[in-house]
Amino acid sequence: MKELKKYYKLQASPADVYNALTNQVMLEIWTGDETDFKAEPGYEFSLWGGEIVGRNIEFEANKQIEQVWYFDKIESPVSIKLHPDKKGTSVELRQQNIPDEAFENIADGWDIDYFGALEELFNE
Repeated sequence: MKELKKYYKLQASPADVYNALTNQVMLEIWTGDETDFKAEPGYEFSLWGGEIVGRNIEFEANKQIEQVWYFDKIESPVSIKLHPDKKGTSVELRQQNIPDEAFENIADGWDIDYFGALEELFNE
């Protein structure tokens, strides 16, 4: 099992980034796919038409999102922390317990599909 820790900069306020990560309509806009999401602890969510599934753990408005993503029967904790930055928001991502065979795909997915798509959304 592997762990991933990355940082991203987005040209939007923490409130706007948080909204994009927790509002189902916004999630569908920037992912371009079907989403089932409610920003409620315990809610079982699905992103990208079921490509990513998991459970919401905790939310701190405009500051932090805690989730668990599922890899079959393996639970992979995900923490997204939002920090105000001079030009918008600095995002701290940490994902633990990633199966070795999924690590490269997950790392690329965060860079391209997740935060890459958010960057495009906010830079339009």
